[in-house]
Amino acid sequence: MIGFVGGANNGGVRRAGAGRGLALLIGFNIRVSISCVILLAFLLNVSCATNKQTQLPAPPQLPAAQEAAGVVQEDYSVTLVAVGDNLIHIELINDAKTEADGVFDFDKYYTRVASLIKNADVAFINQETMIAGEGFGYSGYPLFNGPKGIGEAIVNLGFDVVNHASNHTMDKGEGAVFEVIDFWDVQKDVLVLGINRSPEERDDVGKNIIERNNIKIGFLAYTYGTNGIPLPKDKPFLVSLIDTDVMAGEIGALRPLCDFLVVSMHWGNEYEFTPSERQEELALFLAECGVDLVIGHHPHVLQPFRAIPREGSPPMVCFFSLGNFLSAQSEPPRLLGGMMRVTVRKGASPPYGVSVDEAELLPLVTHYEAGYRGFSVYLLSDYTEGLSERHLLRQRNKYSGLSYFHDLVKNIFPPAPASGFPSATR
Repeated sequence: MIGFVGGANNGGVRRAGAGRGLALLIGFNIRVSISCVILLAFLLNVSCATNKQTQLPAPPQLPAAQEAAGVVQEDYSVTLVAVGDNLIHIELINDAKTEADGVFDFDKYYTRVASLIKNADVAFINQETMIAGEGFGYSGYPLFNGPKGIGEAIVNLGFDVVNHASNHTMDKGEGAVFEVIDFWDVQKDVLVLGINRSPEERDDVGKNIIERNNIKIGFLAYTYGTNGIPLPKDKPFLVSLIDTDVMAGEIGALRPLCDFLVVSMHWGNEYEFTPSERQEELALFLAECGVDLVIGHHPHVLQPFRAIPREGSPPMVCFFSLGNFLSAQSEPPRLLGGMMRVTVRKGASPPYGVSVDEAELLPLVTHYEAGYRGFSVYLLSDYTEGLSERHLLRQRNKYSGLSYFHDLVKNIFPPAPASGFPSATR
């Protein structure tokens, strides 16, 4: 069964039930079951030969006494959450200043969604902008850089995986990239993707594995470019760019080492609610390569998510764009982002298969008030008409009220028809 649920009621995770297929959810109270559709593939210039069900090692077995008593080993599961662009404009830096000189409080922006992140087994964030610190100058659009306190807030929130492969990675040059790498090197238990100190570090894909509940999850990340700022000629490894030949090799190297493979993709066209043709092509390429989950970002608005069938394997789930997690952008559609929440299940008995049991999108809203103050991220289900009335963009008559956000969610994720995917996700 593949199902979509749409709307504003966040609630808890509503499960489809182990072994009964994949559920795709987006927050409405009505569930519609739909049949899985075979997607027609574009002809790709590069193909992968790794789209085979990985032979997984047997998980730990029950003690003999329990097995003799007929105790059944339950499947293993992991909850994975992800958010989109942590886009730190200068207004956010200014609002985070405290009375202490040089001290910032970025944690306050995220308090209303912190529990969802902390309660996940694995949490991912796209750190859109550089956090190289004061030495490189604090700045917003178009060449971003912020305090390292942004990274500290990410750690405090409980994020385990941080992507730095974005179009803004080279905004302050290679020195800032190395400064960011140095910062993350001293943080414990955080996997950083998309920036690399050396070719050897990039080639070591085995380091990109996080294990939870006997499930090994591998991660890779790529960006379409760096806004025309070239990588150093002697350091082509510095930022992981989208190159299907390179990607096929790295995916092929990591795939046998993990149970479940996630690829972060910085792609697509800004401010467009539907995936571009190139996104569609790359999604099919990734499915063919044996990727299990795609986390997309860059458009700064929400785009659909869907299950892409694979021959001989469970479907690959692709979130084309999670929109902004936090930003000071000044157009209403860019205030609406999403938190992905996925349950990954691994069988406790042969053949020990791993697949997405459930995929969910929780809509988010970035709130701020007059003078670009009072920034905070809310679940849309917690965002009230009173808060909406105080939003700076509402004060400027850029949107009509709270219903604007609910209607936008419905337009991007319409209710599913009797069969097939919703039109917005085709």
